[in-house]
Amino acid sequence: MVVERNPIVQRLEKFFLEQAGYSVEFATDGLSALARAQELRPAFLVTEILVPKLDGLAVCKRLKANAETRSIVVLIFSHLDAEERALEVGADAFLRKPIEDELLVDTLQKLITKHRESSRGEP
Repeated sequence: MVVERNPIVQRLEKFFLEQAGYSVEFATDGLSALARAQELRPAFLVTEILVPKLDGLAVCKRLKANAETRSIVVLIFSHLDAEERALEVGADAFLRKPIEDELLVDTLQKLITKHRESSRGEP
């Protein structure tokens, strides 16, 4: 799942992620993203910080505070220098915009693999 308000960036992210083999669901604001993530339980959620209705940091904090959604890998990205804040609310990673396609895909693949291994109790 990707939370992005800009349709141009949505198309780019969709292209990058689908080329890497992921299916992509979009939300354009934090409240709808939170509701959809609770319903769909996606493997990952990529969110900008500055999204309407509920910012990306709050979305992450709520997902990570909920036992049913805390396992969703959350990657936060922004033009803002907010890596420390992102990690404080439980983000699994933070990337600065502009996002490069390879960095986005590589980061997600590593996070998902790490999460799957830790879920099985592997080192």
